Amino acid sequence: MTVAAASALGIVLFAHGSRDERWREPVEAVARQVAALDPTARVACAYLELVAPDLRTAALALIAGGARRVRIVPLFLGMGRHVREDLPLLVEELRALRPDVVFSQQPAVGEDPEVIALLARKALDS
Repeated sequence: MTVAAASALGIVLFAHGSRDERWREPVEAVARQVAALDPTARVACAYLELVAPDLRTAALALIAGGARRVRIVPLFLGMGRHVREDLPLLVEELRALRPDVVFSQQPAVGEDPEVIALLARKALDS
């Protein structure tokens, strides 16, 4: 196996989910932007509840496509219960299921200073 193959990165954009199908549109738009910024990126969307795919399904699909490292990016504004408690449990389940893959969980995107600054600028837009 080549070094590139051994370190192939998959990115899961993890969001809450909603019964309203339109709710997925911005999450999927982020995935398209990731792919446009890096055409070699393996990216998938996953949802905690109410809509498919769930985290396990999305991660396993990336792994089936060659990912050997999976970065989970919570598209949440803050570090609430879902990111603080639910997501780490789901990540541990993935680690137990696939010990040959490196899983990492990023902080909630809404806690990033750049995202906070962007939201502040959007609030000031007329």
